[in-house]
Amino acid sequence: MGGYPPVFVDLLVERGHVEQLVRAALRGAWPCAKAAARELCGAGELERALGVLEAYVEVGWEPARWAVADSLLRVGRGEQALEWVRPDDAGLASEHTCRNFAELLVQVGRVDEAIQVLTPHLDRGWMLAALVELTDGHGRDEQVLDLLAPRAERARSARGEQRWNLDASNAQELQAQVLERAGSVDEAVRVLGGDIAAGRYVVQNTLEAYAALLRRNDRMQELCALGTGEHAQVALPYYAKALEDHGRADEAEAILRRFIAADEWDRFRWPLIDLLGRQGRFEDAVEVGRPTFGYHDACLLESVIHLLAEAGRYDDALAILDERDAEYVEEHSSWFHSNRIWLLGEAGRYGEALAYARTVPTGCYGLASSTAWILEELGRVEDALDLLRADPDVDAWEVAALLVRHGRADEAMDGMPSLADLRAASRWG
Repeated sequence: MGGYPPVFVDLLVERGHVEQLVRAALRGAWPCAKAAARELCGAGELERALGVLEAYVEVGWEPARWAVADSLLRVGRGEQALEWVRPDDAGLASEHTCRNFAELLVQVGRVDEAIQVLTPHLDRGWMLAALVELTDGHGRDEQVLDLLAPRAERARSARGEQRWNLDASNAQELQAQVLERAGSVDEAVRVLGGDIAAGRYVVQNTLEAYAALLRRNDRMQELCALGTGEHAQVALPYYAKALEDHGRADEAEAILRRFIAADEWDRFRWPLIDLLGRQGRFEDAVEVGRPTFGYHDACLLESVIHLLAEAGRYDDALAILDERDAEYVEEHSSWFHSNRIWLLGEAGRYGEALAYARTVPTGCYGLASSTAWILEELGRVEDALDLLRADPDVDAWEVAALLVRHGRADEAMDGMPSLADLRAASRWG
């Protein structure tokens, strides 16, 4: 409801524009109503927060009832919060409703009831994960393990029975997670390690969970065997990072380079690039990634550019970008041009960025937004606004966000389209 994406609502909250959020809520902007209620509660204005939500509750907007419950919970009225959203029989059949209600029950200290609400849905993997997440730290590990056990057994037998579509295929890793947090690390390693060794698992996530378990608990011998054996494609990065954690980065690099040399799919290049980046060896990192820069699949060009940008090495990133040939630029036109403008801007080369933007074809996706950002950085706010307003592909919230960033929140909100406007323009989803 309403054309207010989370990034814009978050900006309004960050700048303290609660009254503007309230005004937008009155125009039918649900994201603003939810944020306004949360901020008003934080300021001790519960009744006003409930007033903002009232119209949405009256029309039967279910998320509004949950927002009321959240508001009541924030001021310590947990029992009232529960009554606002307590599910009926139809609600108890809904996984999402039960997940949300169970979380609320845990927040008011009724953990056993939360488990009861979740239990009918535990053959679904995401609900099983919710059980583990919501009970963490509440002294229910034995009870949770009892619920996990039969589902973990089904996951163990699924491959042998060719049940590849088993939903709760995460049961084994969740079982190990609960054993670990309960202090039974040895048992977690024994059970999950035995399953991996015997091939009694369905999804790669289980293998990754085992590698992560070994790394967290410094089981270097087991992790070495896993990371350099038949499961190296998944576990070697975990082993290399563990070596680095133990001050053995040279050894990690050597092992990764050895596997890269033998691997036709280049799957180990990124872990090595990441390692070299953490050591400040960016030239070496670039050279490791370079053989993939022309690939259609498994191309590491963008990842390397972002690695360099995060390190403030914008000129180096630009140099790599500018190595692309005309065919590459034509095939990846919008990505190439927008990233080049971004890197020039981050490097503080605003004049070059504007000059380059003028050479980019007008139909390039995101050109107006990228150029407006450069103009904003130069302090040319009105020029940036004119550019955004003239482009029919630019959403109204982008103009509004620019205004908010420059202290013109009222003007920003006045320019936002109403729900009716969005519907009329067929841009409401």
